[in-house]
Amino acid sequence: METSDNATEASDEVPAPTGIAAQDWVTASADPQYRAAVVDLLGALAYGELAAFERLAEDAKLAPTLGDKAALAKMASAEFHHFEQLTDRLTAIEETPAAAMEPFARALDDFHRQTAPSDWLEGLVKAYVGDSIASDFYREIAARLDTDTRSLVLSVLDDTGHGNFAVEKVRAAIEAEPRVGGRLALWARRLMGEALSQAQRVVADRDALSTMLVGGVADGFDLAEVGRMFSRITEAHTKRMAALGLAA
Repeated sequence: METSDNATEASDEVPAPTGIAAQDWVTASADPQYRAAVVDLLGALAYGELAAFERLAEDAKLAPTLGDKAALAKMASAEFHHFEQLTDRLTAIEETPAAAMEPFARALDDFHRQTAPSDWLEGLVKAYVGDSIASDFYREIAARLDTDTRSLVLSVLDDTGHGNFAVEKVRAAIEAEPRVGGRLALWARRLMGEALSQAQRVVADRDALSTMLVGGVADGFDLAEVGRMFSRITEAHTKRMAALGLAA
């Protein structure tokens, strides 16, 4: 979920991609370990998009107005299109989408079950905070992918409009009833912890993905860089909380 508060500032000196990041899919996928890591990544992303579609459709039922309901339905449609892009790519590289998604279904389902919102506002905060943390995580990985896979991953992480929508609605609710802010701030902090734990579990359970993160496949992504990556994700979360009008 790309929002103005988490976009990365351009640098005057961006190093040219090297290794796998400078290769196309055909060249990079000759390495079986790299191929396995990408299949895992696309499977995790695809199931995440499918779950986002289902969740937005459910959230639409809680919408207080017809306009809000229509807006969420449109966003759900965009998430499903992202899901189709990912499953189409898996099919194109001769992988079965359902088999690629299956290893991640339980972890993601558990996350959504443990963080089920109790009302409309909690649902908005969950989508904004939880989805943005996941998007930040996948963007970090995308920088180390081959050019074709990187392009696909970044395209499906495009903002569906939910970020600005959530900020507008949550800030308006807090302005109308300030005490709501405390409850939503606690909820967002819980989401942050659960989302980071879930991301770590997903990677730890898949050898190819974990090897990519610690440098066995991706260029220069060692354990120290993994720590810095999670620090960057945490900083972006703090900025999003400020955008919502909540204390981090």
